[in-house]
Amino acid sequence: MPNFVFIATSLDGYIAKSDGSIDWLSEIPNPDNSDYGYNDFIKNIDAILMGRTTFEKVLTFGSWPYDKSVFVISSSLKSVDKKLKDKVEIVNGSLESIMKSINSRNLINLYIDGGKTIQSFLKKDLIDEMIITKIPVLLGNGIPMFSDTGIELKFEHVNTNIFSGGLVQSHYKRIRN
Repeated sequence: MPNFVFIATSLDGYIAKSDGSIDWLSEIPNPDNSDYGYNDFIKNIDAILMGRTTFEKVLTFGSWPYDKSVFVISSSLKSVDKKLKDKVEIVNGSLESIMKSINSRNLINLYIDGGKTIQSFLKKDLIDEMIITKIPVLLGNGIPMFSDTGIELKFEHVNTNIFSGGLVQSHYKRIRN
């Protein structure tokens, strides 16, 4: 049941602007045309679990970016576009029941994406590893990466990579007793 996060934040801890836009991410120079470790990360992922808001943002990207099964947590969405029917499934219920259902399909290593979804998983202590890339910009406000979990969660630092353009990516694993 390992659940992974791979996400970028501003220096002040926001994953998107207040209106949900992430255009500031594409403004970062990438002279090396780096994927910042994403391709190595996604190779070990069986499926992606995201919230409705993140799913709707991904739909604005033009072409569908994933070749893995995608599960969208939503109580309001009832269906997806026909062209995504074999790629996306809408799920709802408790996080534990959703994970149990997905894991029963032999989809074990899950990429958890989306601010509220990640926060919900953290509140239930269901995140095992996080790879967080800090982007050298202060947004001033927006959608925060973290919220009040109500519990203390300890993580071990695995490593840090520094990329051109000043991006700093740190990998953390959950310490469980």
